[in-house]
Amino acid sequence: MDRYPTEPIKCWDRAKKMRADWYKDLTRRGGIRIMGSAWAFDAVPMGLGRDVRWMAGEPYGASCAARPELSSRFMTAAENFGFSRDICAYMRNYWGSILCNEYAFGGAFPKADLAYTQHICCSHAKWYQNAIALEGGGIPFFAVDVGAGPYPPFAPEMYEHRIRYVTDQLLDSIDWLEETTGRTFQDDLFVEAAWNDIRTTRAWAEICHLNRAVPAPLDEKSLYSLYVFAALQKSNGAFADFYEKELLVEVRDRVDRGIAAVGNERARVMTDTQPPWGSLSIYRHLEKWGVVSMGSLYTFGLEGMWLFDKDSQRLLPRPLPPENPQSREEACRMLADWHLSRPEYQHFYSPRYKTDMMDAIARGWKVDGIILHYNRGCEGLSMGIAENRLGLIDRGHRVMTYEGNMGDQREFDMQTTEKRIDIFLESLGLPRPKDP
Repeated sequence: MDRYPTEPIKCWDRAKKMRADWYKDLTRRGGIRIMGSAWAFDAVPMGLGRDVRWMAGEPYGASCAARPELSSRFMTAAENFGFSRDICAYMRNYWGSILCNEYAFGGAFPKADLAYTQHICCSHAKWYQNAIALEGGGIPFFAVDVGAGPYPPFAPEMYEHRIRYVTDQLLDSIDWLEETTGRTFQDDLFVEAAWNDIRTTRAWAEICHLNRAVPAPLDEKSLYSLYVFAALQKSNGAFADFYEKELLVEVRDRVDRGIAAVGNERARVMTDTQPPWGSLSIYRHLEKWGVVSMGSLYTFGLEGMWLFDKDSQRLLPRPLPPENPQSREEACRMLADWHLSRPEYQHFYSPRYKTDMMDAIARGWKVDGIILHYNRGCEGLSMGIAENRLGLIDRGHRVMTYEGNMGDQREFDMQTTEKRIDIFLESLGLPRPKDP
């Protein structure tokens, strides 16, 4: 028996079409096709012209992983080539797709003209260096380092030299793009793209912030399908408009009317990092218990921009800058400052920062339990996860763990994981659901 009214997301079909069209468009001939990380400053190459198409590696790797039979072929090809099974699963799906010359959305793999990425995780720059070699070599490559020294970007405070460090690299990359492509960089297109980036990532944080409501207007499985636009290309104006003018408006309306993502919501959990993409039915298993997974640091902070208020210990959407950038230099600095507050950057420096932010979400979003994925497919976002477990328990949270791999279905056991979840939910005092 449902406790709350529920209804489908009205813009769902439009979102599905936008995503399908995006991947189809990548196969078009002509223009410039650029490969790079979903975390890269994709606004910068947009100054080269309206015919630039951006191929983000991580969401493509996740799309492959969501189809285990396809992913198995790609993984086998990568491993047979000599890549180790213990490195980033997204990379292995991507590289295997190149080796098989098979595009997950049909046809041959669309090879890149340029590689433009960023580097904070140990794999990012190596990802595209190897992709270039597998695609035959000769592809120009540029990587922006966002480490900004040995201190985390916004904890305990932002220093000017960190912003300057990234800003200067972005300006250097513009000179490189002009020299490499022979095109004149158009500052007006770049400034427009930079502001779209900021609009997209601000709106996504606002959408996630609305999920504090009881009942939660969105469940995490839906969040995965909707956050992808910011991962595909933050600087895309159509995606920024979709978040601001359609999805954010609809989620606010769902909160106002008390529309639930899970009609029988009795308890709320949160997760931490990528799920096993080939087994998202795990979230439907939670719903049988009347449990909604209302989000995670990953879904909120991978492409949403937030500020961590140290006094109140709250995670808050970062306010929009007071005005649009007016020049190349202003746009580069604004992007550097904006992206260095990305929550998912912080815990590359210490697990304590991830624990702080997860604790803030657990309290602010009224969470009853926390589920941690010991994810062997992503070394970067799984760093310090055992310390996170202990830190969250010390702060009074109920925590369970399971082992798996977000991109390699061979390393995930659904039956065992469901049993662990059942035991955990019973420990929260929830009655076991009756068999249908």
